[in-house]
Amino acid sequence: MTIASQPDFHTFEHHWQDEADAAFLYRALADVESDSKKQDVYRRLAAVEDRHVEIWARLLTEHGHPPPPFRPTSRARLLAWLGRRFGPGFLLPHLLREEGREVKGYLDLHQRTPSGAPGGGEALLLARESAEHASELAGISGKSGEPWHRTESGGFLRNVVYGFNDGLTANFGLVAGVIGAAVHSDVVLLSGIAGMLADALSMGSSGYLAAKSEQEVYAHEIAMEREEIRLMPEIEEQELATIYEGKGLGAERARQMARDIMTSSPEDALDEKVRVELGIGEPHTTPLREGLITGAATAVGAFIPVAPFLLLEGPSAVWVSFAAAMLFHFAAGAMRSLFTGRGVLRSGVDMFAVGLGVAAIGYLVGDLVVRWL
Repeated sequence: MTIASQPDFHTFEHHWQDEADAAFLYRALADVESDSKKQDVYRRLAAVEDRHVEIWARLLTEHGHPPPPFRPTSRARLLAWLGRRFGPGFLLPHLLREEGREVKGYLDLHQRTPSGAPGGGEALLLARESAEHASELAGISGKSGEPWHRTESGGFLRNVVYGFNDGLTANFGLVAGVIGAAVHSDVVLLSGIAGMLADALSMGSSGYLAAKSEQEVYAHEIAMEREEIRLMPEIEEQELATIYEGKGLGAERARQMARDIMTSSPEDALDEKVRVELGIGEPHTTPLREGLITGAATAVGAFIPVAPFLLLEGPSAVWVSFAAAMLFHFAAGAMRSLFTGRGVLRSGVDMFAVGLGVAAIGYLVGDLVVRWL
């Protein structure tokens, strides 16, 4: 065997762990799902993931690298815990993204593995099965297309985590700067509260305006599509027939359906074109809700480095503020891993380092300003 065809055992172990985590999460999803039919689907998918685990375990064992006993990663345990509290509506999108990542990972492994080398054929097989899983989950979620091409990740919890993270980091830097200026605790408290309000209003208004702008763009696109149906019905009918053909209908049947819907219900035709052609679905939130969620989460994060100064003074308040802020920086990083796919520990440590850097820079700037004055 040449060096180029040496098996990548680290990658094999990574996929073994991913598949085992997926089986663990599918069973967690089945446990919180109230619909018996969906429960059966999730348990069946868990059983398929078990088979994927066995494929990688056998491949590793055959080459002298048997995997250790399975233990869910900290990220998988966190997702399962949140799934039990927020329900299947929280856990299902994460599993859909996981399946999408698996498709990409397996296709990449297959493409870079030399022909006949261990792992290449297995990767292609599992890419196909993961794609089937992703499509099945997308159907349950009410989505269409190939989910592994999707890159967006949103929702209530994401807004909370990112708003909280922004408020915590920005206000921690402000508080550290005021502390560096060696001012009284009351000034630190006043500055921190002012910073908290400014951060919350800024992030809240940004969330509102972003959602409002998106809403306006969608409304404009829908209005344009409505005008196209009115002014160019023949072309729109042909496009609608193409959509139906893409769903598996024969050409004649697709043209007849498109003709019927354009004649009897142009609004239904518009809904179909908007959903499939433009990719615009029903809104899941409103600009006001986006603004309130983001602003409130920012305020909570920004309040953490300020809170100790309400109860303590002097060095005690400073050290408690520092310890609380660093702890929550690690926690915020760990929560971010839910959307980035990185490990909980690594994401937490990265965010911890960011918080430490922000504190150091803020403190030094405050100290330098006082010296220059």
